[in-house]
Amino acid sequence: MKSTVETVSPTQVRLDIEVPFDELRPSIEQAYRSIASEINVPGFRKGKVPPRLVDQRVGRAAVLQEGINSAVPGLVAKAVDEHKLRVLGPPDVDLTELTDGEKISLTAEVEVRPEIKLPDFSSLTITVDETSVDGEAVDTELSRLRERFATLKAVERPAADGDHVGLDLRANALKDGAAGEEIDQAKSVTYKVGSGELLDGLDEAVRAGSVGEEKTFTTTLAGGDHAGKTAQVTVNIRSVKEQELPKLDDEFAQSASEFDTVDELRSQLSEQLGRRAVLNQVNQARERTVDALLDGVQVPLPQGAVTREIENNKRQLTGYLEQLGLDLGGYLGSQGKSEQEFDETLRGDAEKSVRAQLVLDAVVDAEELGISDTEITTEVVRRAQRAQMDPQQFADHLVRTKQLALVAADVRREKALTLVVEHATVTDTAGEKVDVAAALVAQADAEPATVPAS
Repeated sequence: MKSTVETVSPTQVRLDIEVPFDELRPSIEQAYRSIASEINVPGFRKGKVPPRLVDQRVGRAAVLQEGINSAVPGLVAKAVDEHKLRVLGPPDVDLTELTDGEKISLTAEVEVRPEIKLPDFSSLTITVDETSVDGEAVDTELSRLRERFATLKAVERPAADGDHVGLDLRANALKDGAAGEEIDQAKSVTYKVGSGELLDGLDEAVRAGSVGEEKTFTTTLAGGDHAGKTAQVTVNIRSVKEQELPKLDDEFAQSASEFDTVDELRSQLSEQLGRRAVLNQVNQARERTVDALLDGVQVPLPQGAVTREIENNKRQLTGYLEQLGLDLGGYLGSQGKSEQEFDETLRGDAEKSVRAQLVLDAVVDAEELGISDTEITTEVVRRAQRAQMDPQQFADHLVRTKQLALVAADVRREKALTLVVEHATVTDTAGEKVDVAAALVAQADAEPATVPAS
């Protein structure tokens, strides 16, 4: 086999491949066997039909087509390896010549990783938030913890922010400005006034309302089969309860945590917030380092890779919405976005993601970063836990769907990003230098929090 390569663009090459017929014979013979097992010829068992009769029944051209089609992936892969190409996706193959018994010629256009000139990592300057924890932050955490242990008491007064109200809701379609057919309802819904978590306009409707009152308002439905539709909602207030917070004393500390005093609880909360702030610093450093890298390099965009990223992101979002009982149209309506705006956002996110992947892959190559089986196993277990699956079943799924290589690529990129962050100059908003490597070690070594997460 002979092959040549021609650069079409910074992200695309064309391979010209010429293959002597002798190299194709194993594939052609396999094609004869495969077709012979599928046709019936009197006097011959399936799979035992001689080639000349196969030619008579289906034609030599059909045999050649099947044999060549089965051989092409291996031929292109061989040419890719020969020219040491770093491909990004499947090739676009065109058979340009077929001389039976002599040779075939084909071209394969392939997207490849572009050459990227990396900056000096030590020249990157990153700014992150401070990790200082003040008394106000600790007080906020204490308030959230007290709310978790609060009790509700019925009151005979109009509802106010912070109250928990029991509601019956009914939604009617709007037609010509008037309420039409009922399209949804929910009974015995508990809602915290002022939270803004259910429907736009609900807080205004129930605030200052009393038990037994009925209010109506117009809103856009956020979930269900009618997500995104405008409806008139009727709300009936069934109960009003105010929240009673437990007294902030040592008894509360003992019931809400493993500590004996409020001072010990405050101290632990302060430590928790400090660890959280350090983790936030690390995450900020990583995200902003990627942005700094992308600002400092030119990355030609392979459009095929961008398109695949868009399709993958859209497929994941659609699947997530289906689990919630929503469709894409309803979701966009609830977000106040047009399909064009959604597509533009998807493309922008995909282009940034592909650029980041290419730059980090360039770091992997430049620094010759490898990964161990242990690192891959750790990442597979982590993803399995996130997907709430058995690790072995999840690993089998990755192997079966040929996604394990993608996981390995992600682990390499994470190592590349960590290396760049550790070489960059990272300071907080107060001008203090941040040792990200030490922060990562400290975060890994930190004891688990003993105060319930609020």
